[in-house]
Amino acid sequence: MPNRLAHETSPYLLQHADNPVDWWPWSAEAFEEARERGVPVLLSVGYSSCHWCHVMAHESFEDEATAAYLNEHFVSVKVDREERPDVDAVYMEAVQAATGQGGWPMTVFLTQDAEPFYFGTYFPPAPRHGMPSFRQVLEGVRGAWTDRRGEVAEVAGKIVRDLGEREMSFGSGGVPGEEDLAGALLGLTREYDASRGGFGGAPKFPPSMVIEFLLRHHARTGSEGALQMAQDTCERMARGGIYDQLGGGFARYSVDREWVVPHFEKMLYDNALLCRVYAHLWRSTGSELARRVALETADFMVSELRTNEGGFASALDADSDDGTGKHVEGAYYVWTPRQLREILGAEDGELAARYFGVTEEGTFEEGSSVLQLPQQDELFDAEKVAGIRRRLLAARAERPAPGRDDKIVAAWNGLAVAALAETGAYFDRPDLVDAAIAAADLLVRVHMDDRARLSRTSKDGQAGANAGVLEDYADVAEGFLALASVTGEGVWLEFAGFLLDQVIAQFTDPESGALYDTAADAERLIRRPQDPTDNATPSGWSAAAGALLSYAAQTGAEPHRTAAERALGVVKALGPRAPRFIGWGLAVAEALLDGPREVAVVGPEGHPLTKALHRTALLGTAPGAVVAVGTPESDELPLLVDRPLVQGEPAAYVCRNFTCDAPTTDPDRLRTALSS
Repeated sequence: MPNRLAHETSPYLLQHADNPVDWWPWSAEAFEEARERGVPVLLSVGYSSCHWCHVMAHESFEDEATAAYLNEHFVSVKVDREERPDVDAVYMEAVQAATGQGGWPMTVFLTQDAEPFYFGTYFPPAPRHGMPSFRQVLEGVRGAWTDRRGEVAEVAGKIVRDLGEREMSFGSGGVPGEEDLAGALLGLTREYDASRGGFGGAPKFPPSMVIEFLLRHHARTGSEGALQMAQDTCERMARGGIYDQLGGGFARYSVDREWVVPHFEKMLYDNALLCRVYAHLWRSTGSELARRVALETADFMVSELRTNEGGFASALDADSDDGTGKHVEGAYYVWTPRQLREILGAEDGELAARYFGVTEEGTFEEGSSVLQLPQQDELFDAEKVAGIRRRLLAARAERPAPGRDDKIVAAWNGLAVAALAETGAYFDRPDLVDAAIAAADLLVRVHMDDRARLSRTSKDGQAGANAGVLEDYADVAEGFLALASVTGEGVWLEFAGFLLDQVIAQFTDPESGALYDTAADAERLIRRPQDPTDNATPSGWSAAAGALLSYAAQTGAEPHRTAAERALGVVKALGPRAPRFIGWGLAVAEALLDGPREVAVVGPEGHPLTKALHRTALLGTAPGAVVAVGTPESDELPLLVDRPLVQGEPAAYVCRNFTCDAPTTDPDRLRTALSS
């Protein structure tokens, strides 16, 4: 019989709806039940494409005996971290503070007042590698709850007090300057892996936001070292197994330092961020590799993640059926030399093995290999390789596909809107711009109410019950601002303004300018989450700073400029100390130092020179430059006001810091003005 999760919309929660565990969704009723029964709460947090979440579910939550023990002695609450990032953040902070590490599945035991007192991540069904079994943990927690309740309450109270004392006051340090950004670059240079690209050791994550900073820093200062780190990292990732060499798109991370073996789940946010990074790398360098990867990643998002409603699904699973009914990580993506020969014939099979680095020993498990593009001396026939790629992709399509998490997350769709709008504009792909518009339209219709409050998620065109958090408002505004620059449609700027007004009113500390992840009127948790560090995605804090700054540049809105500058105090504090974890904040600081520049292009719609000037403006590398395009009589975008044609010809106006250059009708002169 299904448990209480059967009525949820989250694909992750629905995966657990038929467990024998009597799961509750996160709710006041669950804690009331624990109070009435006098038992503690087990909080289990995960997400649908998480490999070890599936493993623990199969080993423990599908086990009748374990479920019976849980149902008798606990109230069990299951949370999708992608739906409730606030719940996840608060308890993950506690787990990391207590154990020095964290991850998913996250397993936390709570009092009836939601105060945590015992933590962990994955627990095996039997003791191994020094870990107790899940049953031992349950019995230990039950024993402590029954026999040492006072001690449990004391521990829980201390943890909550300690978390409360970790309040941040990074909003008042002043804006980051030249020295801070130079210090951040020096810090990155120290952590850079010069032989393999990227930063740090294994596991290695794609550093998309750091690369955005490096590209902007190079554009502003001419630093060749910054550009080299960005270029080399992008090339190594694109040639590695972390990139899908057949279907495009990136996996979540590489388990090794060389980018060879990925953790195979594919997330919308990674692909949106990396699509934009490679498009910006092409804009800076003209790299053909960057162009190909940007377009393939955009096409992957549209073909594999787009939903019937026009939004983008959250993720593809790492695991899939290996053809024997067994779910195996990476089964969809890996190859053996024999499989290549079976599909392509002996000669082409051998060629494909050399080209993609598929060996008899294998680079993954059981003699299979992840496809790569190793650097080599041999010259390959491009047409022949394209044919091989097509045949392998067709053969792979016959394999059982990984599952897809179909929920729409507002923030990640905002990132996808920005990436697709810009990529479509750069490479003359109006279909990609149309895909961005459709997703933005869904966000307005389904996620945004008449007070400009956002729902975090939707599924099948229905908004979920969870309120948007700071990153939702900031990333959706970022997407709308990119669309306004690409399309010249003022409605997107207007919608961005509505969302950013909410950021100032609901998420900003009026005293310090610091930002919170949840709105002032959101559900009260044991603490109000607040994290300025960029991890897998830009933090809500730095994303909001970026969107506020761009909006102020487009509109001249002083409160938004001030809010952006106050928010960037955190970059001054963290940039030189932890640059890998504030990459987007550093990129926004680069835009602030450069102005950012404001470009207004005026001319009749469809006029070849209007189009040429608009395209040149979009391709300018000045950090964070904003672009408005329209006719001289248009009142859709504030930057176009009082901008006449020049001698009857379309013209571009470039301004920054309250000073404007003379207007130009020459795309080459505009290009120079936006790159110097």
